[in-house]
Amino acid sequence: MREFSLWRALLGIEKAVIENIEFDQEAGSIVAHLRATARTRGRCGRCQRRSRGYDAGRGRRRWRALDLGTVTAFLEADSPRVNCRVHGVVVAHVPWARHDAGHTLAFDQTVAWLATQTSKSAVTQLMRVAWRTVGTIIARVWADTGGLVDLFAGLSRIGIDEISYRRGHLFLTVVIDHDTGRLVWAGTGQSKATLQKFFDALGPARCAQITHVSADAAKYIADSVAANCLHAVQVADPFHVVKWANDALGELRLQAWRDAKRALRANPRRRGRPGKHDPPHPHADLVKALSRARYSLWKNPENLTGSQHAKLEWIAKTDPRLYRAYQLKEGLRIIFQLPHEQAAEAMDRWCRSAAASRIPQFVELQRAVRRQRVPILAAIEHGLSNGRTEAINTKIRLRTRMAFGFKDPDALIALIMLSLGGHRPTLPGRA
Repeated sequence: MREFSLWRALLGIEKAVIENIEFDQEAGSIVAHLRATARTRGRCGRCQRRSRGYDAGRGRRRWRALDLGTVTAFLEADSPRVNCRVHGVVVAHVPWARHDAGHTLAFDQTVAWLATQTSKSAVTQLMRVAWRTVGTIIARVWADTGGLVDLFAGLSRIGIDEISYRRGHLFLTVVIDHDTGRLVWAGTGQSKATLQKFFDALGPARCAQITHVSADAAKYIADSVAANCLHAVQVADPFHVVKWANDALGELRLQAWRDAKRALRANPRRRGRPGKHDPPHPHADLVKALSRARYSLWKNPENLTGSQHAKLEWIAKTDPRLYRAYQLKEGLRIIFQLPHEQAAEAMDRWCRSAAASRIPQFVELQRAVRRQRVPILAAIEHGLSNGRTEAINTKIRLRTRMAFGFKDPDALIALIMLSLGGHRPTLPGRA
């Protein structure tokens, strides 16, 4: 094997002629001097069309290549400019790197693969780059990857949700494919304008192919889906509906705890620790029990422990109103386990019972359930939920922690699309 052929294989470059190899003793790195082959020279760096030469640019420049063992490696070549008919004056294309990048294709691919597989510190230490550089590389790789694949192919049943990615009410809107379980789109913000960007990218023809959309009860999602997917069935996520009941129950528990605490403080004689012969304060046990009854009220009955069962029985005797709210919460949850033909009647009965309870939190809840009656029944009929979307959100939270330090949300979107979009980067030299 010729010497330069060996170096080409080691550096992972193609369509280039190596002119010389030198060792930079001051920097402790290997520098390969090369030029593009005749077929790849004189092309626009953006569209790679043949273009007329413009000038010599800024002369020679370097690109960071993958390390050779413990030694850093660079490629050095001329960087002339060409005059493209579409993009104007731009730096000429080179076959070993993307346009406007300071790293080779193999280096970018390796960093992107590591970012989807391992921690921030591992990537930066192994590749000897700053974390912000990793974000730039990820965005660059995803721009190429996303442009080569059809992310919306065969899309018919989708789930839409939003997830917070940073403090200060900063959200991402995500869309998943129910049939494949993969992430197909993510955008910054939680508004009708953000979601409209997805439908614009999808196009009218493919919007017409959407048959089912699952989401929470956010009005902007319902309005946007109704405007773009005229024939789609909108499905309310059962998880969010039951969460409304849990929230209402939690609010009532907190109110009962505050009332008991207020009653305990209102009696100065029994405010302190009772004496040996003094009976305990009637509200002391209630304050203690309510502060520890959170999980007993939230958990499904089949998952309760023995002590949690005992707490529920105690609440049933001491606070019938709170126990009634617990029964209403469980009644709403059971509706989603019924066949569709029975669920409609059961939901109507539940709403009447919740309204008759005169518990403000559940009176308001039954109004919300009535407003979402059609999407809730559609969820039961079609067996759809946002479960897959919530699973994707859990993975996004993990990637968000991994990507801590990205100032640009586009870098985070690129990371989660590479990780969860079904098109993970591969290491150079692997199939």
